[in-house]
Amino acid sequence: MASEESYNFVFKVVLIGESGVGKSNLLSRFTKNEFNHDSRTTIGVEFSTRTMQLGSVTVKAQMWDTAGLERYRAITSAYYRGAVGALLVYDITKHLTYESVERWLKELYDHADPHIVVMLVGNKTDMASLRSVPMEEAKSFADEKGLLFMETSALESTNVESAFQTVLAGIHKKVTSKQVTRGSINAVSLTNPAALSGANQEEKKPCCRNI
Repeated sequence: MASEESYNFVFKVVLIGESGVGKSNLLSRFTKNEFNHDSRTTIGVEFSTRTMQLGSVTVKAQMWDTAGLERYRAITSAYYRGAVGALLVYDITKHLTYESVERWLKELYDHADPHIVVMLVGNKTDMASLRSVPMEEAKSFADEKGLLFMETSALESTNVESAFQTVLAGIHKKVTSKQVTRGSINAVSLTNPAALSGANQEEKKPCCRNI
């Protein structure tokens, strides 16, 4: 893992999906290598960071997690603002969480940058005996919508690292290939530390006001 003090870019990545699909545990597994068996529903916004190496550059990932419950959806605009990547998570054992994926995807595209890198994530493969969403069905949907796809287990740490790294690598590829400008996807270079500080403050304040 790279040093937290030294990085070339900062990318904001959001986790979305219904409540209870394991977003918070995916986040804690990736950023702290922890799993909380007594995880409660997130209320408001949780924000974690991890700095890592992508080839020759160092990227600081800002991971944002919020509740999937409808009554907390007032924070969506601030939550999505500046996001360059998203993990759209469903529970492979609960088909209803998969059925809501298309609605979440529409909301994401309504609020986020059109060039955002999105991965559809089927979580809880440790409970495969209770599977109600066939992997082939979800993979076909992801292909149709132009999304990345992966199945994970936050409990067993299966594919968690790979999922986040794949999304971050996709974002970095878009930056370096100049498909989008750095400004439009909120990728801030260390050559302008003031811009980084200002961007972070702008993102956090609206969330706090709306919770």
